[in-house]
Amino acid sequence: MLLGGAVVGLVGAAYVAGLVLDHADVPNGTTVLGVNIGGSSKEQAVQKLDSALGDRATKPLKVSIGGKEAELKPSVAGLSIDTQATVRGAAGRDYNPLTVIPSLIGGTRTAEPVIVADEEKIANALKTLAGESGGAKDGTIKFEPGKAVPVYGKPYQGIDGDKGVDAVAKAYKDRAATGQETPVELPSASQQPKVTNAEVDRMMKEFAQPAMSGLVTVQTDPLHKIQFGPERSLPKILGVKEVGGKLVENYDLEAIKELYGTAFKGVLIQRGNGTKTEVTPQDVVGALRKALVGKTPAERVGTIPLS
Repeated sequence: MLLGGAVVGLVGAAYVAGLVLDHADVPNGTTVLGVNIGGSSKEQAVQKLDSALGDRATKPLKVSIGGKEAELKPSVAGLSIDTQATVRGAAGRDYNPLTVIPSLIGGTRTAEPVIVADEEKIANALKTLAGESGGAKDGTIKFEPGKAVPVYGKPYQGIDGDKGVDAVAKAYKDRAATGQETPVELPSASQQPKVTNAEVDRMMKEFAQPAMSGLVTVQTDPLHKIQFGPERSLPKILGVKEVGGKLVENYDLEAIKELYGTAFKGVLIQRGNGTKTEVTPQDVVGALRKALVGKTPAERVGTIPLS
């Protein structure tokens, strides 16, 4: 009984000593991703962690898509290590005897890092990478001098979305923990084009061919107008984009503004909020939409309303 009481007393004394001696924000022996941040203030711990991690959190991840290598920037994919949140989670008094007493003799406690992995951003970044690596084969329409050219989609091996996101998030966490760079083999799956041949044909007939059939005029009045032609200006401003498997018209607003220049100088439009402003590229697009599918010279004139 005396021996047992002595042991209990010794353990109790060690426990109290551990609490008294550990005055730091982050308890002694605390490690994160193999970095010892214990026995320091929160600010010092963040600095230690940032310094030790170096570029583990920021340098591009190497990925392989269908045998083609590419790089994925963590900043673009919404991947980061929140060192401040990590330290906040590791800080505070630790009253667990199983960790307080061992800290006196060099024991360690492992804190979990706060790793941010935005799944939506990862998915979007992977879609972009797949396009850059030549994987995406969706149907579209190209506008070239004097003509619109249909581009039909083809089946292709694309990234398996959910599995790809999981693989990237795991690879980022593993690199943060070990510092080892291992290329990520992104799982692929057979993909069908989102834009069908029939959809390309529909958009060619309903929009692209009429749009490129001749000159189109946009005006506010007979003295202030600009013409766009199929040989030079229309290919610069026209395009299509995919929305839900359908092709919709798309306009380059900066190119439109550059082309009309001072054509509408001094013309003011009465807006719905009572203010008057100059003509904008959006106003030009509003008048263009109907005129581009017009068949007669009169129908190919779009007028911007002044009020």
